[in-house]
Amino acid sequence: MLSELPLTQEHIREVFDGVNSSAANGYDEEYTFACMFSDPGSGVGDELLQTRSVKTYSSTIRNLLSSVESSWSTRAESFTDALSASGLQIYWPYSEDWDGKSMPVITFNPEEASSVSRVGFKEGCNVGYLREELPGGLWIVREVIVDEEYAKNHPVWVINRNEDAAYLTPQMLEVLHPERSTAVTTRSNSDCKSLVLKEFKAHRNYDSWFAGGSEFFVKCGSLDGFTAQTEEELKLFSPSVTDMMINVKRKYVGKTLRFNTMLVSEWTPQLEECVFLMIEDDGGKQTSWKASGVVKIKSKSYGFEVDLPFRRNDDLVWRGKLSSNYFERYNGKPNRFGDVSVTFSFL
Repeated sequence: MLSELPLTQEHIREVFDGVNSSAANGYDEEYTFACMFSDPGSGVGDELLQTRSVKTYSSTIRNLLSSVESSWSTRAESFTDALSASGLQIYWPYSEDWDGKSMPVITFNPEEASSVSRVGFKEGCNVGYLREELPGGLWIVREVIVDEEYAKNHPVWVINRNEDAAYLTPQMLEVLHPERSTAVTTRSNSDCKSLVLKEFKAHRNYDSWFAGGSEFFVKCGSLDGFTAQTEEELKLFSPSVTDMMINVKRKYVGKTLRFNTMLVSEWTPQLEECVFLMIEDDGGKQTSWKASGVVKIKSKSYGFEVDLPFRRNDDLVWRGKLSSNYFERYNGKPNRFGDVSVTFSFL
């Protein structure tokens, strides 16, 4: 249906603005229909940050869709409400390479449309639809076979489901929890260090290009600020978990992404190990990894347990314990963890 709308350059710019807003907040190149109907040109994360799109449009896609007479809906309003609540979105891979004028081919994620026949299509290919104007002024919708290579050189909109809006990215954490980024200057114990995730590099994509980039969930469990002097005091400390999502756009696979995201704000000399889990999100039933780290009280080591949640279908990238000696040895140096490289830093 989108391919039949009389889209103009302004409508394409609206989607481009929404995609850029999502990416600026650390999410994928996506423009959800929820954003489209609530605040045209806004992106994923803007509502939580209470920021609104500063762009104005003389005509929006919302207006076009509201005027559509759908054969399966008696009221355009109910149709747009359903679309807004559907979780669907426009995913625009390689959007930053758009030339500012080319019209998009519109396709869908075939993995989410099992009822559609895939006979004759190679893996990674699908049919797309391009609205074109003929010399006489007549408009037609032409079918185009699209794959990822085509999307690198031509604008392609993929209609798929949003899977990352419910999670916090490093960019979102920095805005929502600024106190964590200032912990280095405000900590009371001069013997403490702060552990930050400095750089991140994904070495491959985990999903098909129709589904978008890879969403890596990084979880670090520790006893932040641990200073117990007795076993009784140990019971007063509860494990804390830093949990964030790092989205790697397909264009940036193999490239270093720079962050300075706090993992442990107060790593005291008594904290010997933290637990670390990295997964690539693929859904499924909720479960957890019950892990244990180590702290020291008067030269004696004690274990602490922490639950790091994940889902059964997630791809395990890496999990294990990381010691203070490890962080000292590889401070500021990239190290390989499965299919990603991570640089940690002690500050």
